[in-house]
Amino acid sequence: MPGSTRAMAGLTVGGLVLVTAYSVTIGSDGWLWFAWVVLGVATIGAMATRGA
Repeated sequence: MPGSTRAMAGLTVGGLVLVTAYSVTIGSDGWLWFAWVVLGVATIGAMATRGA
């Protein structure tokens, strides 16, 4: 996995931790979860294109 894809995967995992912490402490926000899902799909797409 190249460096940029690895950084994107790390950002996705870190984003999941932050969104979860935000949801637990302040309350759930649908837009944050939507943004995280979009980031996750983009990460999966980047991994799929790099692997092909």
